[in-house]
Amino acid sequence: MKLSGFASFLLVCIVGFICAQEQWPLHNDGINSVVEWDHYSYIVNGQRLYIWSGEMHYWRAPVPEMWIDILEKIKAAGFNTVSFYGNWGYHSAKDGVLDFESGAHNFTKLFDLAKQVGLYIFFRPGPYVNAEATAGGFPGWLTTGAYGALRNNDTRYTEAWTPYFTKMSEIVAQHQVSNGGNVLIYQIENEYGDQWDNVAEKIPDPPAISYMELLESCARNAGINVPLTHNNPNMNTKSWSKDYGAGVGGDVDIYGLDSYPSCWSCNVAECASTNGPYVDFQVSEYYANFQQVSPTQPSFLAEFQGGSYNPWGGPQGGCINTTGPDWVNVYYRHNIAQKVTAMNIYMLFGGTRGLPMPTVATSYDYSAPISESRVIGDKYQETKIFAQFLRVARDLIKVDLIGNGTEYTSTTAIFTSELRNPNTNAAFYVTIHSSSPSTDLTPFQLYVSTSAGNLTIPQQAENLVLNGRESKIIVTDFGVGNEKLIYSTAEIFTVSTQDNLPLVFLWLPAGESGEFLLSGVNSSTVLSSDGCSNVKSTKSNKGVLVSYTQSVGSCAINFNNGYRFVLIDRSTAYATWVPSTSTDPYTPENSTVVVQGPYLVRSVSMAHETIDLTGDWSNTTDLEVFAPSSIAHVRFNGDEIPVSKTSYGSLVGSLGTSSNTIASIQAQLPALTSWKVNDGLPERNASYDDSKWTIANHTSTQNPTPPATYPVLYADDYGFHAGNLLYRGRFSGTTATGVFLAVVGGTSSGFSAYLNGAYIGSWLGSTSITNGTLSLSFSNATLSSTNVLFIIQDHMGHDETSGATNPRGIYNATLLGPTKSNLTFTSWKVAGTAGGESNIDPVRGPYNEGGLHAERLGWHLPNFPDSSWSSSTPEIGLSEAGAKFYRTVAKLDLSRELDVSLGFVLGSPAGTKVRAQLYVNGYMFGKFVPWIGNQVVFPVFPGILDYHGENTIALSIWAQDAAGGGVSVDWTVLGVVNSAFDPGFEAEDLRPGWSDRSSYY
Repeated sequence: MKLSGFASFLLVCIVGFICAQEQWPLHNDGINSVVEWDHYSYIVNGQRLYIWSGEMHYWRAPVPEMWIDILEKIKAAGFNTVSFYGNWGYHSAKDGVLDFESGAHNFTKLFDLAKQVGLYIFFRPGPYVNAEATAGGFPGWLTTGAYGALRNNDTRYTEAWTPYFTKMSEIVAQHQVSNGGNVLIYQIENEYGDQWDNVAEKIPDPPAISYMELLESCARNAGINVPLTHNNPNMNTKSWSKDYGAGVGGDVDIYGLDSYPSCWSCNVAECASTNGPYVDFQVSEYYANFQQVSPTQPSFLAEFQGGSYNPWGGPQGGCINTTGPDWVNVYYRHNIAQKVTAMNIYMLFGGTRGLPMPTVATSYDYSAPISESRVIGDKYQETKIFAQFLRVARDLIKVDLIGNGTEYTSTTAIFTSELRNPNTNAAFYVTIHSSSPSTDLTPFQLYVSTSAGNLTIPQQAENLVLNGRESKIIVTDFGVGNEKLIYSTAEIFTVSTQDNLPLVFLWLPAGESGEFLLSGVNSSTVLSSDGCSNVKSTKSNKGVLVSYTQSVGSCAINFNNGYRFVLIDRSTAYATWVPSTSTDPYTPENSTVVVQGPYLVRSVSMAHETIDLTGDWSNTTDLEVFAPSSIAHVRFNGDEIPVSKTSYGSLVGSLGTSSNTIASIQAQLPALTSWKVNDGLPERNASYDDSKWTIANHTSTQNPTPPATYPVLYADDYGFHAGNLLYRGRFSGTTATGVFLAVVGGTSSGFSAYLNGAYIGSWLGSTSITNGTLSLSFSNATLSSTNVLFIIQDHMGHDETSGATNPRGIYNATLLGPTKSNLTFTSWKVAGTAGGESNIDPVRGPYNEGGLHAERLGWHLPNFPDSSWSSSTPEIGLSEAGAKFYRTVAKLDLSRELDVSLGFVLGSPAGTKVRAQLYVNGYMFGKFVPWIGNQVVFPVFPGILDYHGENTIALSIWAQDAAGGGVSVDWTVLGVVNSAFDPGFEAEDLRPGWSDRSSYY
């Protein structure tokens, strides 16, 4: 579909819209006047603000000391808001118990850090969040069926979520902008488009409406007085908008939309049911939806794609190239063309924790701009280019969509949307290929309306160019100090006000020509031309017209009124930063300086003649600082940098030479040797003492899927909700010939079975089958008067949305044999996390451990006494089916001047049927299933790793077939920079050691 097919409809809508614009109301819904809104934008403390937000999950990065690193990178990329999901299951391992105190469960530090950095907060507590987390963030105990169907007004469910939602709301309320904090928006529920039984006929769904009203009331009663919002899962549901559903009930203050136009998964087939057939690089249309559903509100994409998660079976390393820099360039600018003035990018930093997940491998990197390893690259930098423009394009926050189509340019191959500010007449022309998947290189001229008249631009330079999958925003009558940039065919990177005069940075891809017309001036001087050629200035009665060809690097032009323009290419823009001395998320132009060269600039402060910068750098890095003229000295991370002043007023120097490379750090890491090993599956033996296991004797269940055989063998019914599950069933006699097993574990789950210690078979797992079924023969086992069938199951977390109550455990266990024999199990026992719901590791949380023998006894924890164990290596592994557990201790002592991103690489020979779990200082940080998944690199956060001490590395290897198998383990360095951030902070409290668990087993 080509975009031009939308133009005629828009023109009809726009005529009525513009005529009626003065009638649109300013809202605050009687809550407070700190946050208001209208059909243009959010208004905070009287200032219009483009909400530019990015998502991170504190429970997937459970290291409070590390959060500052992520938040500083978010701010440095030009964001003014950060979004956080809550996670009910993370905070409530047991019904009636809430933990907002232990480790990362106490997330209130995020509010202080975000305010310190200068970010508003968009908070999304749930109770349901989805997030590819087990049960969508619901606690395991909620999934038994005892609380009803969930996500409606059932009183059982209401009584369950109220304590969590109340406490979460009370905590957040203390940090709202209305209370002097920085929480700006509060979302209730998530992707819940259930207001209507029939959307077209507006037939309401009363239970869903009642549920939303209960959530709203609870939030308000707990002190939330900022706008409530919700993100509809797609454009079809049209739920919870006061404009569309007026008087029906359940509506939030501001409607939000959720959109993943290029699929939220690396496997695009997962999105077909919602998005329809996938078309590579096809943008979506949002304007008509917002005008229909929420015309008096800002167009808010409460979740917009920032990447895609990598499901089990997905490509190694994810699919970052499908939403890479070119995708960022096109899709984010396209949303501007759709008159969107509030966006939350999901994910901006994915993180790794929050395990287990139902469909996603242990990584939640999400191909995000900030990688799971905390490393930033081209996608981050392209996002930064867009964000820095948003920050200074103040007129863009209040615009009307005047028109769109292919008539704006000299070729129908280009589609243009014209947005115009009704007060200042500033305009923004968003250009894109008429067919957004096009990879053509298309030159064109653009027809614009300006204060200098109707113009065809460029006037003197070579044509504008869209090079394949690319979009450009061409501005007209853009305010620059007291003058106007009447137009520019180069995109604006930033505007910084220094010495009361504007400093303007424009950018173009190297090799392209640019042109701009500045009003109120009559002459210009090229002060540095290293990055430009063919520079030509022409005086007109409207100002000075400058044309040029951009090369790699930069050039500076000074105008007679003291205005300075710096012209840069994309690669230089990637290395350009705009830190602010202000903690105001609005980031006033007179608070910023411009810094070129480093890998990252985190902060800036100025006093007297000195500017202090903090940030990261690597190798030999030139440094250029554009700051007020009073600044003569530069310090970077506290070190004085010798500088000289250029002819155009900047200060230049060098951060020196660093010999710290990935290879050099890799060579410094200790070898992972001296492994100790022990049997990881003694439960398979008939003689194993299971006297302390939980007796599985329930004869009924409230789960909506009753089992085929009894007693009930669903683990959640017995208080076990995560990780590996273990079952021991007894039966008498020697007549049974086999067993039929149906074990529900979700996609990619697996199980193995043993009879009296003899291996009888495994379900290896499938990316599409949730219920593994096998008929297993007892022919290779010896039966006796009393027999023990042992089953170990690896479930991958609970399903999401309506599938949250899908059971986990044994659905059918039927003995096979002669038809006239009395073949029944006499008893069953089940084991999971040591102590079940009552013994959750308070720091590491409820998803860190399952029922593996090693986990139950704490073998994965630091300081476990393993001196009596044998020596071996995990690479040797097993020669038969079974499990072994390996431990070693490695000491690190890395330079405190370096930020090193570390991880582990796991590997197995092709065809190996193993399930391995990696533990680092007690945290389960990787699940390796080479038969199914392709993740081999597992980043580990600082704080989990002790950069200046001993680290316990452990590995469970479960071989699922008679051939056995081994797993190699090695360090990998994913990034290294000289940095102001010290990953060697003291975090011993995050790594509690072993204590005796014999009371449980």
